[in-house]
Amino acid sequence: MKPAAIIVGLFLLLLAACSSEKEHTAPAILERDSVAMMTSYGVSTLISDSGVMKYRIVSERWEVNTVKRPSRWIFSRGIFLEQYDKKFHIAAYIQADTAYYYDEMKLWELRGRVTVRTKDGLRFRSEELFWDQGLHEMYSNRYSRLVTPEREMEGSYFRSDEQMRHYTVTNSKGSFERGDSGFGNSAGDSILSAPDTTKAKLRNPTQPIRKK
Repeated sequence: MKPAAIIVGLFLLLLAACSSEKEHTAPAILERDSVAMMTSYGVSTLISDSGVMKYRIVSERWEVNTVKRPSRWIFSRGIFLEQYDKKFHIAAYIQADTAYYYDEMKLWELRGRVTVRTKDGLRFRSEELFWDQGLHEMYSNRYSRLVTPEREMEGSYFRSDEQMRHYTVTNSKGSFERGDSGFGNSAGDSILSAPDTTKAKLRNPTQPIRKK
């Protein structure tokens, strides 16, 4: 066989091999709103409003998504909040397994094991709590339990001001004097160790319900 024929044959074989190669590409991301715009780990930061410190956030993971509507902050690995009064004194501790903050609505949605303790000795537990900073109120449509220095209450609807000084518990299952229930026992209540927030042990989104 002539050398020219051999060269032409080899060229045709290489061309066929190249044309049979498959291009390996990753599928396109269709859910743009599922991608966080910013993700931070090991967060401990102060949040202010109009130059006044409002609260402190401690969380293992903080995602900011400005594409999803409404835009939101996502705390999928738990959150611990210190709420401050006008004199920058701690007014309350708030803890939850999962939290969402809808910045355009100024609305917090807390899910999972939600626990609140105020400086006045009030303690609150539920699996859901909304904190509307625009209306300056908190509310829950899930079973909630409230402990004050005088008594304990439980019901399927809770509403109060954001300092939890004036509150309502409806569809109540009872009102008990302190000591009648194990809920008043501080053992195992992780929020009681809250003063040192850096040592706090932190532990699925739905469309928020905004009260009118």
